[in-house]
Amino acid sequence: MTLLATEVRQDITDVAKSRYTAKAFNPMKKIPSETVGKLKTLLQFSPSSTNVQPWHFILASSEEGKAKVAKSTERLYPFNSQSILDASHVVVFASRLGVEETFLQDVLEQEDRDGRFDFDPETLKPQTHGARSMFVNLHKQDMKDVQHWMDKQVYLNIGQFMLGAAALGVDARPMEGIEVAVLDAEFALREKGFTSLVVVALGYRDENNDYNAGTPKSRLPLSTVLTEI
Repeated sequence: MTLLATEVRQDITDVAKSRYTAKAFNPMKKIPSETVGKLKTLLQFSPSSTNVQPWHFILASSEEGKAKVAKSTERLYPFNSQSILDASHVVVFASRLGVEETFLQDVLEQEDRDGRFDFDPETLKPQTHGARSMFVNLHKQDMKDVQHWMDKQVYLNIGQFMLGAAALGVDARPMEGIEVAVLDAEFALREKGFTSLVVVALGYRDENNDYNAGTPKSRLPLSTVLTEI
């Protein structure tokens, strides 16, 4: 894709170095609807192993919706409650509780509708289903960690989502400090075949109260975390 003369390509490494976890949100600043649409696209288009997409999201923007999410913090994690209530939007990331054949067929048929197999449908479609089923069954039957494997795919989504949000100029605060059982009950997630993992609050920092905004980012040296061969 060729950039127009008026377009500026954003260096993703600058975004990675500048993004941070917001600790306080300005409740008066709301994310524009166009940007919300792009955030939804980020959720939908995250990569996952074998394209299994074992996730569901709840996007809360109303005061009532955010209050429902905040219930999961009230007893054990009250330090997270205000960020949820003050945020413009809040996303609940949930993982599937099981990966049934009917779900795998749904994914396969969507790929077919999207033209993934147009080059050679008689070969590519069954090959794709066979390969995905092989990895699912590996985690189900041999490694016996299929739930953890699906959770890992959701965390891939969370990482991409937070980087993408920062690229859109949106501040974020990921929170594992939630009572999963409370959140699952509030939204009947387990009855739908899912369980919550992480909540991400989104919005714009409170310039006066977000102490983390001016704190230098700290990472281990590249020489410690990277080996080149």
